[in-house]
Amino acid sequence: MSTVTATTARTPAPAPSRRLALDWRVRFGVLALIWGFSFLLIKVGTGTYAPFQVTLGRLVFGTAVLAVVMVAKRERLPRGVRTWGHLAVAAFFLNALPFSLFAYAELTIPSTLAGICNASSPLWGMVLSLVALSEDRPTRARVAGLGLGFLGVLTVLGAWQGFQGLDATGTAMALLASLSYPVGWIYVRRTLAGTGHSHLSLTGAQLLLATLQLAAVTPLFTSLPTHFPVLPLLAVAALGALGTGLAMLLQYGIVAEVGPTTAQMVTYFIPVLATAAGVAILGEPLTWSTPIGAIIILTGAALTQTHPKRTT
Repeated sequence: MSTVTATTARTPAPAPSRRLALDWRVRFGVLALIWGFSFLLIKVGTGTYAPFQVTLGRLVFGTAVLAVVMVAKRERLPRGVRTWGHLAVAAFFLNALPFSLFAYAELTIPSTLAGICNASSPLWGMVLSLVALSEDRPTRARVAGLGLGFLGVLTVLGAWQGFQGLDATGTAMALLASLSYPVGWIYVRRTLAGTGHSHLSLTGAQLLLATLQLAAVTPLFTSLPTHFPVLPLLAVAALGALGTGLAMLLQYGIVAEVGPTTAQMVTYFIPVLATAAGVAILGEPLTWSTPIGAIIILTGAALTQTHPKRTT
C-alpha cells in the first residue's frame, strides 16, 4: 500500500493512475482464471496419482516458486520458534488440510461441485468470525446473507430430492475444506498480525511447513508411482506453480494495491470458472440446480461481506 501511495505522489497525472488500475484488474482476472481452473487440474491429477501425492506435488511446486521469488528479492524466512509454531498451524489449516480434502473429494464428485463448495468459504468465515472475533458483529444483511448462502448450498446438493445421486463423503470433504480456510485465516489474524515480517516471508515459510507436513504423511498412505504419465504430471505442476505459488503472489499484490475487500471479490468468480471448465473441458454433467444454487450462494456470500456504515 505504501508503494502505491509513493508512486501516486510522484506521478499525480491521471494517465499513470489509470494504467495502475488496469494493471491490477488484469492480475485480478488472471488470479480468478488460475483458481477457477485449479479444480479441473486436481481432477486430472487425481485420475492417475493418489490425492496425497497430488497435494504434495502441488506444495512442492508452489514452494519452489516462492523460494525463487524470495531469493530474487533477498527475503529471509521469519525467525522465532513461536512464529514458526503459529505458521505450522496456519500451514495445516490453509494448505495441507484443504488441499488434501479437495483432492480426496474429487475422487467421487465433479470438479464443478468442488468449485461451488469452495464458494461457501465466506459463509463459514462469517459464522466463525462472529464467535472468534469480537469486532465482527452481526447485521441484518449479513444474517440474511448467511441464510441465503446455505439455502444455495442445499439447492446445489438437491436437498428436495433427498440428495439423490450425490456422494455424501466427497461433498462433505469439499465443504470441510471450505471451512478450513476461514479457520486458518482467523488463526493467522489472531496470532501473526503485526509480527513485522513481510507477507512473502510468512507465506514462503507457511508453504514450506505444509510441504514438510505432507512429506511426512504421504509415504504412510501411498506408495511410489511406478509410472509418471505426462498430462497428470503437468496438471500437478501447474496446480502448484500457478494455482499455489503464482496465485499467492498475485493475491498479496492485489491486496497491497487495492485492499482486501476488493481482492476477496475473486471468490465470486471461482465457481463460475470452475463450472465452465468442468463442463466444457471434462464433459461433466450440469443440472439446473447447480448454476441456480451457485448464484444463490454467491449472493449470500456477498451479503455476509457487507459492513455497517460507521457513524461519527
